[in-house]
Amino acid sequence: MGFHNLRHTHASQLIDAGVDIVTISKRLAHAKPDITLRVYAHLFRNDDGKAAAAINAALAR
Repeated sequence: MGFHNLRHTHASQLIDAGVDIVTISKRLAHAKPDITLRVYAHLFRNDDGKAAAAINAALAR
């Protein structure tokens, strides 16, 4: 297994654990988070349940 495979695995595990993109980008030493998103966007789940819960909580105040 090469370095880039390990790097990709590390990023994938962080994404799966819900770590924010800015933190992941910094750990990978990318210049900007958009670079990280371009490479790893396909790994983010398309579940907006967290966003829906946040807005519902804000509106309930």
